[in-house]
Amino acid sequence: MLHVGRVLRFDEVRGYGFIVPNEGDEDVFMHANDLLDEKYQYKAGSEVEYYLEVGDKGPKASQIRLVHPPAPASSPSHRSASGASSGGEQGQADPHGEYSDVLSPAELRGELTEALLQADGSLTGDQIKRVRTSVIELARSHGWLES
Repeated sequence: MLHVGRVLRFDEVRGYGFIVPNEGDEDVFMHANDLLDEKYQYKAGSEVEYYLEVGDKGPKASQIRLVHPPAPASSPSHRSASGASSGGEQGQADPHGEYSDVLSPAELRGELTEALLQADGSLTGDQIKRVRTSVIELARSHGWLES
C-alpha cells in the first residue's frame, strides 16, 4: 500500500533520515538506497510517497518518491556551503548576551534522532521516540524552543 508523508530530516551525506506519515503513525526510517529521485532533492518538509516495510528496528520506507519534485534548475549548487538548509531562527540573543540557535520542535526532533542514532545504533524506534518526547518536553518547559 502506498503511503504519503513529509521528510522530517534527511542527511544526504550519511544517506538516511525519517519520514513523518500523514496518518500520524510512528516515524518511518528512510535510506538513500530507497530513493527514486536524486538524494539532494529530499529536504525537510518535502512531501513523499513510499511503501511501508517492517525493518529490524521498526518501520522502513521503500521506493520513496517526491510528490512535487523541484524544478530542473534546482541543483546541489543551490545549497548552502554547509550542505544544510536554512531553518529556524539563527543568531537569537539570549538573556546573557550570547548567541544561540533557536530550533522549532520539528528541528529539535530531527537533531535528537540523528544524535541518538549516532550514539547508539541499536536503539529501537520506540526507544528513540520515548527519549525524544522527554527531551522535547524538557526543552519546552525551559523555553528553549521556538513558539
